[in-house]
Amino acid sequence: MKKTIYDVVLIVVGSFIFSIGINYFTIPNMLSEGGVIGLTLIAHYVFGWSTGILNFLLNTILFLLGYKFFDRRTIFYTLFSIAASSFFLHFTKEAGNVLTMDTLLASIFAGLLVGMGIGIIFRAGGTSGGTTVLARIANQVLGWSIGKGILVMDVVVVAGSIFIIGIEKAMYTLVVVWVGAKAIDFIVDGLDERVAVIIISNQPKKILHSITNSMSRGLTVLDGKGGYTGKDKEVLYIVINKQELVQLQKTIKEIDEDAYVTVHHVHEVMGRGYKAGKSKVVKDA
Repeated sequence: MKKTIYDVVLIVVGSFIFSIGINYFTIPNMLSEGGVIGLTLIAHYVFGWSTGILNFLLNTILFLLGYKFFDRRTIFYTLFSIAASSFFLHFTKEAGNVLTMDTLLASIFAGLLVGMGIGIIFRAGGTSGGTTVLARIANQVLGWSIGKGILVMDVVVVAGSIFIIGIEKAMYTLVVVWVGAKAIDFIVDGLDERVAVIIISNQPKKILHSITNSMSRGLTVLDGKGGYTGKDKEVLYIVINKQELVQLQKTIKEIDEDAYVTVHHVHEVMGRGYKAGKSKVVKDA
């Protein structure tokens, strides 16, 4: 129950920040967005319709079309997200003062606030509704990845907005979308961003012992063989916080300056110990 209340509060906060970005920066500067909110803004510019009401109707219709692709918890959180964001879009529309008429500055802050809002909603387990639903349908029917589906739909909406807001404002909208995407990634991944590191050294046992003791991290030892020499080698594999990478590199260099190290960004890590937020020994895979 406490977790649910916490998630609901996050969705409310995220929805409010999202609506501020739209009503204080996007609309006053006649910018657009991708996805369903982009369609909502276009209709608002052309017909003067309420963004809150239209956002609720469009997202609800699309959600009803694709609700079967979500589990019960996500259904509840998504419906609540749609209701909360639509409410705040309508509630803050009259309160929205024009904070800046500098289009570039407005684009940056619109993307930042909208991305932060959506990122907080995602962090709580909700979704932004429409585009996510369509992307999941495209994933099931066409085999597209979720990311590809969202990107294609956002590009189509932004391209269509050219006929309403003009090509220059549409180009600024791309700035909004890009900044928003980066803000979402930061909020969702944040300080939990992980990297996978592969270490090939002539002194693997010393490196393993040093990392285990100095960083309180466990490693996985893989069997490898040199392609040129044909000699058997022990390859070390570890997943760490991105902030720990400098310390790891320093530890390796102190033992073996000739060690071969590759670093890979990890999209998601599942398993006990990785989401704990505290540095702890992670058991070998």
